[in-house]
Amino acid sequence: MAELSGIPRPTWASLESGSANPTLTVLSGAAAALQVSIEELVGAPRTAAKLFRAGEIREKKRQGARLRPLLPESIPGLDISRMELAPGGQMGGIPHTPGTREYLSCERGRIELVASGERWALGPGDSLVFRGDQRHTYRNLDARRAAVAVTVVCFAPVAS
Repeated sequence: MAELSGIPRPTWASLESGSANPTLTVLSGAAAALQVSIEELVGAPRTAAKLFRAGEIREKKRQGARLRPLLPESIPGLDISRMELAPGGQMGGIPHTPGTREYLSCERGRIELVASGERWALGPGDSLVFRGDQRHTYRNLDARRAAVAVTVVCFAPVAS
């Protein structure tokens, strides 16, 4: 690395040990050899991950359901949530912009989806894709146990 950077070997060794007080010229040579900017070389390390604790993710309660986002950071045009329907509970879906698609994947229990006058019953592992731009209702078919599903809403772009 000393050769690549044009920095004398003893100077490079002192950089590695943390005992150096490098000049801007030395920093520039080290950054060039490592193919990073000087800011990246001297700045705080960037983390590759961010942990979100359960309490940091806000859960919504609507009618007979609890909705918890699965992604703590929003992605434009996409909403992914874990839905838990109370025993015998139901929740009305909000019609979205024309062209929106919704995906419902049942994880536990039995869930009925009603949309456009049609009914679909889903059990664990079943998935349904439907138009999210129409009125729809989710209902837990079990009066004794909660039902759990994952919902994915792919919003259609709003026409300008």
